[in-house]
Amino acid sequence: MAKKKKNIDLSNKNLEFTENGVEYRLIRFKPENMTLDVLRYENGVKKDELNLPFAHLPKTIKKLIKPN
Repeated sequence: MAKKKKNIDLSNKNLEFTENGVEYRLIRFKPENMTLDVLRYENGVKKDELNLPFAHLPKTIKKLIKPN
């Protein structure tokens, strides 16, 4: 039986990126399904929490997380 990979908490690393004028802050990385929980901010105001695929992140952020 395969081992369950633990979620990686990224909130203490303060990783964030901006795309199309919207700021995203990373909360946690889920290696089992290669997704991230992120908070979306518009004009400095928290809008909602999203679940983004790892593949949709900018390369600079991907290098910092290193999923393997």
